[in-house]
Amino acid sequence: MRKAEIKLTIELDDANIPENITWESTEGESKDALPTKAMFLALWDHHYKNALRIDLWTKEMPLDEMKRFFYETLQTMGDSFLRAAGSDPLAEAVIGDLRDYCAHFAEKMEVVQAEK
Repeated sequence: MRKAEIKLTIELDDANIPENITWESTEGESKDALPTKAMFLALWDHHYKNALRIDLWTKEMPLDEMKRFFYETLQTMGDSFLRAAGSDPLAEAVIGDLRDYCAHFAEKMEVVQAEK
């Protein structure tokens, strides 16, 4: 069995607000710790049937990037759910609704979508 490891390092100020966040992975292209301004980590607790979450962002995370981060996260959650659900037609329909909401969110938050 192969193992991979992801390491997060959070530097906090005196008020416990993140000043720096870095991450590194044994499977990543870089062996160096890479900086990031924000992170969402979600884990499933199968015993209590709920999500465990850690949402952190640094003081340096600008609001326009946070809006974009939320938009991108919602989009990729839809992609992940489609992969998990396989060819379930109900899942595909619901993800269509999520995509519509993402477009609405992007418009309201004035998120500029990346060109593909």
